[in-house]
Amino acid sequence: MHARIGDWLVVEGNTPDEHRRQGEIVRLAHADGTPPYWVRWVEDEHESLVFPGPSARIESHPVAPSVGFRH
Repeated sequence: MHARIGDWLVVEGNTPDEHRRQGEIVRLAHADGTPPYWVRWVEDEHESLVFPGPSARIESHPVAPSVGFRH
């Protein structure tokens, strides 16, 4: 997995009760774009250091919210 600042990290929910999370990558920990990433989450503007798991992917643009998305 490789990302650039401004890319989007999308994490799919693993159960029906979990919604998709997405956030903008605002800082890289490694110059080559490998994880972890500093992400600003859409739902609450919180920034956190993320080590993406297998349900995560990088997108170059925002992704439409999943069904049941809560603000």
